[in-house]
Amino acid sequence: MDDEKPPLPYRLYEATALLLVLSGLAHLGMFAVDGGPWTGPVSWRKPVTFGLSFGVTLLAIVRVTACLRIGPRLRIALLGVFAADCVVEVGGITLQAWRGVPSHLDMETPFDTAVSMTLAVGGGVLVVLLTVFAVLSFRHRPTGPAGMALAVRSGFAILLVALVSGAAMIARGVVLTRTGHQEAAYRSTASLKPLHGVSLHAVLVLPALAWLLSRTPWSATARRRIVATAASCYAAAVAATAVWAVLTYR
Repeated sequence: MDDEKPPLPYRLYEATALLLVLSGLAHLGMFAVDGGPWTGPVSWRKPVTFGLSFGVTLLAIVRVTACLRIGPRLRIALLGVFAADCVVEVGGITLQAWRGVPSHLDMETPFDTAVSMTLAVGGGVLVVLLTVFAVLSFRHRPTGPAGMALAVRSGFAILLVALVSGAAMIARGVVLTRTGHQEAAYRSTASLKPLHGVSLHAVLVLPALAWLLSRTPWSATARRRIVATAASCYAAAVAATAVWAVLTYR
């Protein structure tokens, strides 16, 4: 997460992230004009939240992976797949929102099934890629200013919670859908959504905090302590959300 102008591939990935964020904001405008429910399997909420979430996550991953010890060609390739997958995920969700049908767990027609399974496979690709980045962050100490190594490692560790909870939602939903319990499949994800959402963006928040602290005159020791405190508070919030998910699980 440095201030140097990144090479062209990384600028393209960041531009893609910006477009995803703009897509989310545009659909927030659609919701304001068109109205409709904010919750439920068919809602403008999905292209809004997924556009914003995938956009900021892609931007965070592009910047954070600069701190990892990974060859430039491999990094460009992995980020290229990640960026393309983000576009596919947001594109499929947005398409189904405009069609007025659920984007996930919808097997009503062959086309809906194809979209739903594409999103599920894309989710699996995201899990693999982000797990690879997480493993790399723990194999070799990430570079950067004081506190950045802890921020990156903590961010990826908490992100793994988001990946597990997301995979659990999809897996349970697919099983219920395949066994003829479509409505139950849509409801089954409710308890895990807060856990998934809270843990998803630690990889953005904590490294951003470390970067901002590097712009202060505070000592390296003080900055590391602040990052450690923030990481502990974030982990506590995730743990509390996990407890809530267990208590409300149905």
